[in-house]
Amino acid sequence: MNPNTPPLPMAWINSNETTHIHPRTHHLWHLSFYWGRNTLFLFPNWPGNSRGMYGLGLIFVFVLAILVEFFSNLKLVKPGSNRAAAVFFQAGVQAVRAGFAYMVMLAVMSYNGGVFLAAILGHAVGYVVFGSPIFKKDMDR
Repeated sequence: MNPNTPPLPMAWINSNETTHIHPRTHHLWHLSFYWGRNTLFLFPNWPGNSRGMYGLGLIFVFVLAILVEFFSNLKLVKPGSNRAAAVFFQAGVQAVRAGFAYMVMLAVMSYNGGVFLAAILGHAVGYVVFGSPIFKKDMDR
């Protein structure tokens, strides 16, 4: 390695260590996927070490992912409506969708396998319910 090159962040270094403890907060950071309920995601000290709170956290991520799919397929603007109002309304819906999508992404960045599966399953269920033609009334057959 060139001595003039700045050191790489911990997440980019290949080593046998899969965890990193933040020096100021002393929270455990995982740098690869792991299984277990001792994790933090989205909010400080949440869900903590409780099985119930971890389960609630997984349900929360699952529902957030479903809501992302719901807002992705939401069509509330009717043809012939005020164009400016429709654009601003759709922009608001897009902002809410993007906010929920970023929250799901940040939760997955905890590298917890359960959180990852909850997000993937939430997106899949949301797509089946809101995006796929299975539940559409105007399906072409």
